[in-house]
Amino acid sequence: MLLQGSCLCRRVTYQIDGPLTDLLNCHCSMCRKLHAAAFRTRARVATKDWTTLSGADEIRLYESSPGEHKAFCGHCGSSLFTKFDAHPAVLGFPLGTLDTDPGVKATRHVHVASKAPWFDITDDLPQFDET
Repeated sequence: MLLQGSCLCRRVTYQIDGPLTDLLNCHCSMCRKLHAAAFRTRARVATKDWTTLSGADEIRLYESSPGEHKAFCGHCGSSLFTKFDAHPAVLGFPLGTLDTDPGVKATRHVHVASKAPWFDITDDLPQFDET
């Protein structure tokens, strides 16, 4: 499946030519702060399946934890992916910048022990205090 996406200002565009796997909703404080939301819906994508179509020069990296680098648009700040030094073949991918329907949904909630107190999980997906 070929997926396409872009940042808020559309300077960065990308495509993913491969499956999204391990979809989940993460409620950890880092994901909440990075996405300014109650949680982040993310998947794994093979690095080889990601292609930046435009705006590669706009992509900035922030090392949020040792060996974990958050990629974002340097102009509008949209979160694009996470690179892992220990696992270079895979990216963490927040689904929020997709422009096409991925045809898949999250399968669970993780880090529920640190979820935002002002948000109630109302679906029937499994919930885990940690990962």
